[in-house]
Order: sequence, then C-alpha cells, then structure tokens
Amino acid sequence: MDQELLDRIVAVTTAEGTLAHRMGIKIRSASGTEVVATMPVAGNVQPYGLLHGGASCVLAETIGSLAAALHAGLGRVVVGIEISATHHRGARDGEVTAVATLAHGGRTLATYEILITDAAGHRVCTSRLTCLIRDQVPGREGNGADLLGEQGVIGS
Repeated sequence: MDQELLDRIVAVTTAEGTLAHRMGIKIRSASGTEVVATMPVAGNVQPYGLLHGGASCVLAETIGSLAAALHAGLGRVVVGIEISATHHRGARDGEVTAVATLAHGGRTLATYEILITDAAGHRVCTSRLTCLIRDQVPGREGNGADLLGEQGVIGS
C-alpha cells in the first residue's frame, strides 16, 4: 500500500465526527502488523479522575480495527467481533500510548494484542481484539466505505 493511500485511511479513522476524533486519538504509525497511537487522559476519565476503562477499550478497538483493515486490504470489510481488556493501573494525566501488534493474521480473522502504557512506560491496560474480515458486498457502503469514498480513498 502506498504512503498516500495509507495516510488517507488513517485520516478517515480519526476524522471529525468519529469517536476516535472526540477522544483525541492520534495515529502515530500504521501498518497491517502494528499500529501506534496516543490518547490524552484529560477528557477521558471516570468520576475518580482515572482514565476510564471504556476509553482504553475505544483506543484498543480503534487501532486494532485500523490494523486489521490494513491487513485485509481494500475491498474487504473488517468488523470487531471480540474484545477483552485487563486494566492494570490507573492513569491520571498526560497521555497514554497504545501499540497494537498482530497476533494472528488470516484471510477471515485477524487478532491483535494491544498494550496501553502511561507516560512513564507503565502498563495501564492489555487488550485483545479479534476482527472478522469479509469481502465488501457491491452496492453496500459498510464499514465506513462511504466516508472512504468521500475522502477519495476508494473509487466507486
């Protein structure tokens, strides 16, 4: 995949109006085998002032799904079918960094381990995401394909 196409897919993932954009997720690097992203703790906390566990799951699913889509390639649809998360410690400020690493990359399933760490490098959360990979049905604009088309990532 050329860099221009990759940049456009990453931009669509965090485009205005997406949950990733609202959460402040920034993609730092991306491929089908590894995606790295950051997210601020501020604005993503629970009532005790700690990073919300659901925010960690959103970060994990965002980058795991992006990695799976890059693994699958154009013309394929990726949908998360299972996510698990173990929350090891709280984060109160700064930003967290997440790294999604391919654990299994097949034709119909892709599984990623996502490690989220705080600014000091302490493990905050370990997550695992499995995505189903299917061929895109012609005439159906699922999995954000309409937005990909609007952004010029894919043709009609």
